[in-house]
Amino acid sequence: MLSRPALIVVSGPPGSGKTTLAHELARLVGCPAVCRDEIKEGMVHATPGFVPGPGDELSTRTLSTFFDVLELLLRAGVTTVAEAAFQDRLWRPGLRPLLDLADIRVVHCRADARVVLHRRRRRLRDNPLRWAHAERSYDDPAQHARDYAAFDRVLLDVPSLEVDTTRGYDPALDEIAAFASARRT
Repeated sequence: MLSRPALIVVSGPPGSGKTTLAHELARLVGCPAVCRDEIKEGMVHATPGFVPGPGDELSTRTLSTFFDVLELLLRAGVTTVAEAAFQDRLWRPGLRPLLDLADIRVVHCRADARVVLHRRRRRLRDNPLRWAHAERSYDDPAQHARDYAAFDRVLLDVPSLEVDTTRGYDPALDEIAAFASARRT
């Protein structure tokens, strides 16, 4: 009898350490990581003249492509790490159809808001691909803190783990990997 693959959802606000953790988990678990921003950045290469903005055409296409790729991998029996800064209103409708295909578990990333602000500013400065996301620069730390606090995390009745990424990982990476790799009985 075959067991179902796992879908390890790594979620949290922008700058909370999701992408780094998703790639680390995928390496430790031995599976692919599917990252929403990386899909969109790949689409930009085939879209001359693309101008990013709230609700732009590539963001809409990226959303459906992201969940289509997850479904394809899970139907093939591939345990997968999925990472995005989606809030609950986008995660839940995309994940519900996948509940029948995989054992889903959620890793929610968070960090001190000041650390997140520093990470986002550094990322905008150092990563030329960030322009594809119309990510804004926060000149007002108080506004950033309010936006960060308002993040609506994914809410599904599945196992979940909160990870603080302010200074490394708390809990430790090996504990996160054990949670991600745990098999349902």
